Amino acid sequence: MDDYQRGFEQFRKMVGDERIDALVQRFRSVCPDFEREVVTVVGGRIWTRGSIDLKTRSLCSICVLAALGRVNALKLNLEMAINNGAALDEIFEALFQVAVYAGFPAMWDALVMLEEVLKDMPRK
Repeated sequence: MDDYQRGFEQFRKMVGDERIDALVQRFRSVCPDFEREVVTVVGGRIWTRGSIDLKTRSLCSICVLAALGRVNALKLNLEMAINNGAALDEIFEALFQVAVYAGFPAMWDALVMLEEVLKDMPRK
């Protein structure tokens, strides 16, 4: 399996069968090369690495994205963090780390995004 296919399958696990095609199409509609690189590099080479589990990788990702104010990627990664097993309390604690190092406004913005994600997610 090549890196693209491995990445596609990894993203499928994290966003779900029902959403993978829409996600890939969203990336592709802006720039087909962007979609290929995101799926290949981010999904196929980074998210599939060993040593840390997906939940830990998700918590790291949401901290960095919140600190940088990258709201589109933050939204997706909050969804994936929940799908990767992160509990709300774990997400809150990770975001408190953001507050200390990147500022409370960064945490606030991330909490607003989390609220939106939770509202839009199907109830299990």
